[in-house]
Amino acid sequence: MQRKTDLIKPELLCPAGDAERLDACLMYGADAVYLGSDMFTMRAAAPNFSGKSLEQAVKKCHEKGVRVYLTCNTLPRNNEISSLRDYLEKWTSIGVDALIVADIGVLDLCKKYAPSIPVHISTQAGIVNYHTAESFYNLGASRVVLARELSIDEIAEISAKKPKELEIEAFVHGAMCVSFSGRCLLSNYLTGRDANRGECAQPCRWEYALMEKTREGMYFPIEDGKDGTYILNSRDMCMIEHIPELVNAGIDSFKIEGRAKSSYYAAVITNAYRAAIDEYFSSENENYAVSDWIKDETKKVSYREYCTGFYFGSPSEDAQIFYDGGYKREWDVAAVLLESDGEYITVGQRNKFVLGDELEVIEPGKEPVKITVSEMINQNGEKITEAPHPMEIIKIKCDKSFIKGSLLRKEKK
Repeated sequence: MQRKTDLIKPELLCPAGDAERLDACLMYGADAVYLGSDMFTMRAAAPNFSGKSLEQAVKKCHEKGVRVYLTCNTLPRNNEISSLRDYLEKWTSIGVDALIVADIGVLDLCKKYAPSIPVHISTQAGIVNYHTAESFYNLGASRVVLARELSIDEIAEISAKKPKELEIEAFVHGAMCVSFSGRCLLSNYLTGRDANRGECAQPCRWEYALMEKTREGMYFPIEDGKDGTYILNSRDMCMIEHIPELVNAGIDSFKIEGRAKSSYYAAVITNAYRAAIDEYFSSENENYAVSDWIKDETKKVSYREYCTGFYFGSPSEDAQIFYDGGYKREWDVAAVLLESDGEYITVGQRNKFVLGDELEVIEPGKEPVKITVSEMINQNGEKITEAPHPMEIIKIKCDKSFIKGSLLRKEKK
């Protein structure tokens, strides 16, 4: 293992599905964000950005010293090539820091029509060896996003043998796909929505049963043991406890999945990995272990049970969740903090809370702080015992001060 003083702190790359999610990533410590516009994006269902909103997003990020990577990672058909050329020329002028592409033809068009913009090769290209990484570099790529099916040792070998200038990016957190690095036809086959064009209906999360041909309507569960029939449902990835291994493998950019997730998810997971990376690099302990509070944050969002993906070998033992297809969701956003004066905090309500509830306040880079709702005042100056109305402005008695935009959450009972 290298000495920490010889290591470069990795970039934290976070998902910005829309303006609200972007603000969450920026507030909670992203070094860079990836986002899509209204075309050629692998998250067509996310709100995304278009026209003026994309220009504003880039400007906002650059004012905060945060890089912006624009997704162009679908597989375009013949009738889309002319539109793709226009698309590339259009966004060259607004200053995006890189384009993320999956197709070798799109890479070629990027070099012709957006030559000033660096190109990152998407995980969908399926890069699993150093020769392929170098080949993309020779074609003009500045970064490769490795396939998710690689072990930490394989990544380290790619890092050691790649061209020095070529950067490596890898997913460290979020939903995983039952197919190889997102190359899936199941959604297209069952629903007509093409996963390779950003329209995945996630049929891998559905419950399945067998039906015998001559017994119409008689269904038989497909079981792995005694529980469940969700035979294609993969766990989520979480590498929060393995920052040292990721850094020492030579990964330049830690990528969080989730452009379709909520702004709360973007805030909490960004905050957790920001804190973990910073904590590791400031720690003098040779046997560093992430703080419990940081680890716990990853379970205070909506998530499926976690695993470490392929990083430590093929996840044949713990890759799937057979007994249900849903997320665990044990906390709700209660409010967003608008003002704090040391006597009261003023919040905008998001989900119901009542007098006597214990809430947690989440500030960037800090362990969450618990407060008890001992007094509430509504906009009319009246004391109230509950806050049931979304977006209502409420004052909560609190002698602690927090920064504007901090989130308040409540544990579900």
